[in-house]
Amino acid sequence: MFQSFEVTARPEQGPPRLAALRTELEREGLDGFIVPRADAHQGEYVAARDRRLAWLTGFTGSAGFCAALRNVAGVFVDGRYRTQVKAQVASDFTPVPWPDVSLSVWLKQQLPDGGRVAFDPWLHSAGQITATRAELQNSGIELVPSDNLVDRIWSDQPPPPMNPVKVHPLEFAGESAESKVSRLASVLAQNGRSAAVITLPDSIMWLLNIRGSDIPYNPVAHGFAILQADGHVDLFMAAKKLKGMGEHLGPRVSIHEPDAFLNAVAALEGAVQVDMGTLPQAVADVLGDRAVDGGDPCARPKACKNEAEIAGSAAAHLRDAAAVIETLCWLDAHPPGSLTETQVVTRLEENRRRDNALQDISFDTIAGTGPNGAIMHYRVTEETDSRLEDGHILVLDSGGQYLDGTTDITRAIPIGTVGDEEKICFTRVLKGMIAMSQLRWPVGLAGRDIECITRAPLWAAGQDFNHGVGHGVGAYLSVHEGPQRLARVSHVPLEPGMILSNEPGYYREGAFGIRIENLLVVEEAPALPGADPERAMLCWRTLTYVPIDRRLIVVDMLTSAERDWLNAYHRDVAEKVRPRLSHAAQLWLDAATAPL
Repeated sequence: MFQSFEVTARPEQGPPRLAALRTELEREGLDGFIVPRADAHQGEYVAARDRRLAWLTGFTGSAGFCAALRNVAGVFVDGRYRTQVKAQVASDFTPVPWPDVSLSVWLKQQLPDGGRVAFDPWLHSAGQITATRAELQNSGIELVPSDNLVDRIWSDQPPPPMNPVKVHPLEFAGESAESKVSRLASVLAQNGRSAAVITLPDSIMWLLNIRGSDIPYNPVAHGFAILQADGHVDLFMAAKKLKGMGEHLGPRVSIHEPDAFLNAVAALEGAVQVDMGTLPQAVADVLGDRAVDGGDPCARPKACKNEAEIAGSAAAHLRDAAAVIETLCWLDAHPPGSLTETQVVTRLEENRRRDNALQDISFDTIAGTGPNGAIMHYRVTEETDSRLEDGHILVLDSGGQYLDGTTDITRAIPIGTVGDEEKICFTRVLKGMIAMSQLRWPVGLAGRDIECITRAPLWAAGQDFNHGVGHGVGAYLSVHEGPQRLARVSHVPLEPGMILSNEPGYYREGAFGIRIENLLVVEEAPALPGADPERAMLCWRTLTYVPIDRRLIVVDMLTSAERDWLNAYHRDVAEKVRPRLSHAAQLWLDAATAPL
């Protein structure tokens, strides 16, 4: 299987490791060390070698950091992980609600007389360090660069990944690497930039039409790149990963070992475009005032999928839908109490594996039943594996990495007889999900401008959820892709071709969780009679086609327009996916998509 149910970190491992880290602090005359969940490439996902936060604290979430001081160690987590962190860290660590409480505010509270707090400059972006230093001014607290103190004490730290790179075919990429390099280089030249430094692995993969496997579930390879304004690319990646890639990369791309990267950066002349949000502080220190914060040049072009990428994603979603529906049919054939979470995860992966285009799952499948469903990013293990009992709701969030697209889908599934309160909450979540799916909005709006429409039915009942409404999704790339998001913090205007998730939820700690997720692609909205002709509008096209469980819906809570949308969606599901199913699943689908 792609997914493992092994326990990867235990709370009791944390205290002795924290003690060893504090010994290093004392040896170096430091008052603290910051341990992020990040690597030198500043992407969201990290290889086993770079899971320092989980190794030290036991917390395995995809975002957060630890500030380990001599007498206190704060584990900073956002709203997605505030339930999870309680179960994963020992009492030696103190969970801190972040970003409600910032690192600088917390450090001022813990070090009122000042102090020296160290950080690894490869693992923090220049933007993070600049902002934190500004907030710490006049506090007596100094952020000082250091080699990595966790690496010193992690005796069995895994080696760096060295997996081979492969070509991403033009039929799926939709544009040659030569064309991408040329058009992005010309933009650099027009803007007076001599070069751009690229550290995000998915940007490099997209630019050069290659894929890797250095990070589980993400088809990327570790490396750095410098895109020159003359159309040349310097790629800093271990040569053993690139065997046989010379013809594909061509004369425009020069290959260097990663340890040559900083010297090459130092040799750059003129204004160099960077993204301060992802540029490691170590690189910013070398560039100095030559660095111009113009963003990652690949970010927006990568986000705005071309016709081939959208067609591939749509095709992958239909095949993926068949695997999910076969699993739901199988699940419904079992009485409450007869299955466990790991059995559901295993069956779903088996069904996905029937597709030869499947390369991996796109993240650890979340299969949380009953109270586990309230843990937003729950990962089932051999020790937490729970039975699907009568009255539970199963939150099943999963996806696949196919050669032609990346999928991500969540469904909430009733097990036996579910209570009225759960159904009412589910229906509020569904109303918000439908509202976003139907939305038309003016060109120029960002995710922050429209995400509240999804929350409105919950707000009306005094409820909400502590995660964004949606994230960007790559084209056989990262399942979480920037810069587009449906979130309060997203200022990036939505544009045609961007693929995002629409995944409102509701979570009651210790009781149940609910989430419904489809992927959508931004399109130009067709003109409407009587509309202002000069006001361009955008809309969504749905990519995900799996039934939404009618058994959890309080029908009287839906408006006629909402019922019409759901019935039309279910008609589309039946039309598009039914021919791909087994006979048993076809019969199940007929019942699941019957009109309300």
